Amino acid sequence: YSFLGNRSSKTFKPKKNIPEGSHQYELLKHAEATLGSGNLRMAVMLPDGEDLNEWVAVNTVDFFNQINMLYGTITDFCTEESCPVMSAGPKYEYHWADGTNIKKPIKCSAPKYIDYLMTWVQDQLDDETLFPSKIGMSLYLDTIIYQNTSSLFNLYTLYPCLCPQGVPFKRNFMSVAKTILKRLFRVYAHIYHQHFDSVMQLQEEAHLNTSFKHFIFFVQEFNLIERKELVPLQDLIEKLTTKDR
Repeated sequence: YSFLGNRSSKTFKPKKNIPEGSHQYELLKHAEATLGSGNLRMAVMLPDGEDLNEWVAVNTVDFFNQINMLYGTITDFCTEESCPVMSAGPKYEYHWADGTNIKKPIKCSAPKYIDYLMTWVQDQLDDETLFPSKIGMSLYLDTIIYQNTSSLFNLYTLYPCLCPQGVPFKRNFMSVAKTILKRLFRVYAHIYHQHFDSVMQLQEEAHLNTSFKHFIFFVQEFNLIERKELVPLQDLIEKLTTKDR
């Protein structure tokens, strides 16, 4: 199941792939299958027995890929000339800072801001200490290897990363994930406010709306973005979510 189907293969940044055969890949497939039912409220809920950090990680990667593709479809319309500042309507303007390379917020064009933003997100997703790809690993093969071990406690002690309940996420993972999602929201906000005519021209509005609705349901389910950050699209959020309450 894909919001954009095969209609657009253009992405702004390289797609972030989840390793096939990993538990995260299985979670992604579960999410896609649930999304196919059309019930987005149900689709975003934490599956029984799963780790919240891992669920947030998988979905954050998925949202990055979705927004990456959506923005990729309108890059010809989002230029230094058309968007000299990163804005979401006349009332909201965003200045870029990542706290590392650019510590003091700088005013820049929307394409430059989004390039900074997506590059920064990509760096976070590629950081194995923040978004470990080898988590939730199956104990099946290791159980066979250690089949003479009287207690799996020894296996967990030797290889704590293999314990499903010992997923090695850093303590600041959720904080970083929230910042990523907050910043990805700004790309949605810019597209809606500044480029929706282009989206309609490309006949991608249904895909944009479905992707954004999925995103909003997810961040609402786990309180991942402060309400004040969502204000630029508050009317749209209420319109998209009211009938699903």
